Amino acid sequence: MLYDKDIREPLFEFLEERYGKVRILEEKQMGRSRADAVMVLEDALAGIEIKSDADTYARLRRQVKDYNRFFDFNFVVAGSTHGGHIKEHVPEWWGIITVEQLGSQVDFYVLREAKENPEVDWKGKLGFLWRPELARIQDANRMPKYRDKGKRFVIEKILERVPKEILGRQISEELFERDYTEIEDEIREYRRGRR
Repeated sequence: MLYDKDIREPLFEFLEERYGKVRILEEKQMGRSRADAVMVLEDALAGIEIKSDADTYARLRRQVKDYNRFFDFNFVVAGSTHGGHIKEHVPEWWGIITVEQLGSQVDFYVLREAKENPEVDWKGKLGFLWRPELARIQDANRMPKYRDKGKRFVIEKILERVPKEILGRQISEELFERDYTEIEDEIREYRRGRR
């Protein structure tokens, strides 16, 4: 029986080998749920829900709704106990990766490729960014600073002015560059500039 903790590291290695340049962000809050992982690709965000052999489907319906709001692509990584039934619990555009123990190794098999999520909400996707990251996107697109406006207002303005194919890359660039050790200082500096 594989548990979540047994799956994560080998899964992240598998995804890096398969997709090349990626950054994995773990345990990301999205709506009322928490994504097990977010895979940042060069021009898209992919949500990853891990259903280990020890998990149930109890929360999956709500989680699927939240994943669909925030990510361009979604994957469920299902332990062997779920492999035969997981298709019934996720939309047809979700990718399905099965995982099983083979000796001392953890083996992954792509049961279904992920397709573009038709329900992604760009406001939610932009909501993952911190205010200084949004400010850099504003600068890159020669937008006014809107320093006295809130995050929601700025997100609306970005969506009005920046084409989504450009914006997808810019969101990914910000998340690739995000440094959790310096963000507190960066946010403090940004707020100081608003005064």
